Amino acid sequence: MKHPSQKIAREYFLAALPLFFLQVVFGLLASVKYVWGYDPLLNVAPFNIARTIHLNLLVFWLLLALMGATYYMVADELDTDIYSVRLARLQLWILLVSGVAAIIGYFFHWSFGMPFLEQPTLIKVAIVVAALIFLYNIAMTMFTNHHILTRTTATLMGGMVMLSVMFLFGIPFMGNLSTQYYFWWWVIHLWVEGAWELIAASLVAWSLIKLTGVSRRTVEGWVFAEVALVLLTGIIGTGHHYYWIGTPHYWLVWGAVFSAAEPVPIVMMLVDAVRDLLKARTLPIVNTLALAWLGASAFVHFMGAGVWGFGQTLPQINRWTHGTQITASHGHFAFWGAYGMLAIALMYGILPEISGRKPNGKQALSFAAFMTLNFSMIFMVMALLIAGIVQVYLQRVMGMDFLEVQNHLRVWFEVRLVAGCLFTVGSVLLLWDLFRLAARQPAAEAAAQPVPVPAA
Repeated sequence: MKHPSQKIAREYFLAALPLFFLQVVFGLLASVKYVWGYDPLLNVAPFNIARTIHLNLLVFWLLLALMGATYYMVADELDTDIYSVRLARLQLWILLVSGVAAIIGYFFHWSFGMPFLEQPTLIKVAIVVAALIFLYNIAMTMFTNHHILTRTTATLMGGMVMLSVMFLFGIPFMGNLSTQYYFWWWVIHLWVEGAWELIAASLVAWSLIKLTGVSRRTVEGWVFAEVALVLLTGIIGTGHHYYWIGTPHYWLVWGAVFSAAEPVPIVMMLVDAVRDLLKARTLPIVNTLALAWLGASAFVHFMGAGVWGFGQTLPQINRWTHGTQITASHGHFAFWGAYGMLAIALMYGILPEISGRKPNGKQALSFAAFMTLNFSMIFMVMALLIAGIVQVYLQRVMGMDFLEVQNHLRVWFEVRLVAGCLFTVGSVLLLWDLFRLAARQPAAEAAAQPVPVPAA
């Protein structure tokens, strides 16, 4: 760690981790409801509320983790302190208070009604204020004292600006449902396959430079090419969400063509990440855990977003699979690989540098968490995929009633529940390990066991 202000990342990570665990708990609760014959929590936490909180917490903890990593990365890249730690802490508290208020409010039906964007307008305004504070703080850090921006930091800033601007389209209420969902996808799709991809690409590039010593020229060369492809395919590829919401028919063509090209930059990212890890690195591997999560993230991102996404993106296929458990399978796989695993990799890479602890101190615990989480996620994804295939055949092809089909899917929902229980166990192991890494090392122990920090 080069600068004291980088410690603010630790506060963001410590706030994100309990939210991650709560997300898992509410996901487990929602999956239990598919299996229960009688729901004892029906009047307290019905399925729609459990699902809403599960999805909101997904976005919430990932944003906090990525923002914390951004503060650390920008200070490291520009070799300067964060412009204002107080503003960064104020932003964190605004987000925490707003997020907790939104989650509690859902139990009292204080909701806007749109998935992922259920927050009431007042809370959305508070989120916008926090985003403006964040952008101001990062911009002042970048442009004060005439720092020379790297391509990595410029890409990151572009992603954060896009993230904030796109959120604004989720605030207005529109009377026409087709119009509302037309702009709703500007937030959901252009976050996931636009802004977040820019942020992820820049953070992956920085992580590879720090952890492996691969040359900046090599990494930043492919980042720019892949970012351009992500924006080209991702923005127009929004059309695959416009197939069935009442938009003009030309979206069937545009959505199909550009959505089919969306896996291309993902494949490029996977190939380049593997090449950098295996061939181009110049430093000895110091932090095996961070690299393990980073490499696995690239592969699962490719499988979940690339293979699973492409498998249902063409309108000829999507007409049958849309809104089935196949979509849920894709969503879990893609989000976990592209962003969840990346956020965990960043925590494993950054927390030891802040706390002064050895990054690989408890390898048995760390790799137990790694294997349990990833095995159970694959287990869950496959259960949802099989359930979705059965659902398509029985409901869409054979024309069976929706509720009757659910009885035939019950066994796969039970398998998914077992996977969810395993994932919860892995989450406990992960939190235990990361909280241990976040704890400040005693001075005497730190002096006896210095932590090697690879240079850029």
